[in-house]
Amino acid sequence: MVNMNATSPAPFGVYVHWPFCLSKCPYCDFNSHVRHGGPDEARFVRAIESEIAATAARVPDRTVSSIFFGGGTPSLMQPVSVQAILDTIAKHWRIAPDVEITLEANPTSVEAGRFRGYRTAGVNRVSLGVQALDDAVLKQLGRMHTVEEALAAVTLARSIFDRYSFDLIYTRPGQTLEAWALELSHALEHAGDHLSLYQLTIEQETPYFALHAAGKLVLPEDDLARDFYDLTQTICGDAGLPAYEISNHARQGGECRHNLVYWRGHDYAGVGPGAHGRLTLDGRRIATETERRPESWLERVETTGSGLIVDEKLSSSEMADEYLLMGLRLAEGIEPARFTAISGRELDPKRIALLHQEGAVESTADGRLRVTLSGFPVLDAVVADLAA
Repeated sequence: MVNMNATSPAPFGVYVHWPFCLSKCPYCDFNSHVRHGGPDEARFVRAIESEIAATAARVPDRTVSSIFFGGGTPSLMQPVSVQAILDTIAKHWRIAPDVEITLEANPTSVEAGRFRGYRTAGVNRVSLGVQALDDAVLKQLGRMHTVEEALAAVTLARSIFDRYSFDLIYTRPGQTLEAWALELSHALEHAGDHLSLYQLTIEQETPYFALHAAGKLVLPEDDLARDFYDLTQTICGDAGLPAYEISNHARQGGECRHNLVYWRGHDYAGVGPGAHGRLTLDGRRIATETERRPESWLERVETTGSGLIVDEKLSSSEMADEYLLMGLRLAEGIEPARFTAISGRELDPKRIALLHQEGAVESTADGRLRVTLSGFPVLDAVVADLAA
């Protein structure tokens, strides 16, 4: 079990990437890999433990406020492996008494059968990749579970974990607003304090990219996609789960604290193949990234103790751009004074005034700058305008 024995100062997260899946979904461009017969789990876990130790040697005096097992499919790991990794984190860093420990899981019956083991290991929050509440759509998305299995996994998660969330994908080919309204309302009947809702995007080097380029996969036009977004905000807001981030909805206090570490610009360690991190060393913010290919990462860690391939100091301009890009995803927005402290320059008041006139941003009573609900669908353009 994880030893929770210290008070928590500034948030510090640990992200653990498990890169393996049973199959590759046609829309997914994450660093995930299929290994028939499965990987050597014990060997990969030992390498993750080594990388944790190497990272902690660089930033030893931290209190971990959140841990997130992502992937890939972390729920393919045995609970004993998850416990070993958590014990290693606790060995090298202090653990906050109220630490949030999330594990991403697929809602198949086999993986749901490991839930109690994960809870015993210390996991107190799960994020389930449900993706759709329609069996035909699940097949199209390459998912290996049924709607019945998914809802059974959600019910089981509710009974075992302190908190749970699940994901849905919308603006799918052929989807109507009426059908989405019914599906989302059904999902909300099973939701806890958090729900992640992503518009389907076409990513390069995926099967969906090739189908889309050939005209065999048609997504809703931009205007209709905007209608889907607006409908989603209305339904979730009425249900008490407003968006606190562009694709994430929560009841007050139900936000994913680990993701807030990213979006608010705090430090986090990234371990495992292809993991990214942000660390502050000697007053400078460092961007880290590990080798993506699992076997190459494994060999690198076993040889050098770390899988790092990127370990770079960020410039003031790069840090400021990150602060804008990440912070403006949040409904709470950013602090212009913090942007100035990071970048050494103020945001252009003329650009802000123009975005105000267009209804894309607004200022709060406490001086924060945030994107409006109508501005979120064009968030990239808003960020680019402010960063220029």
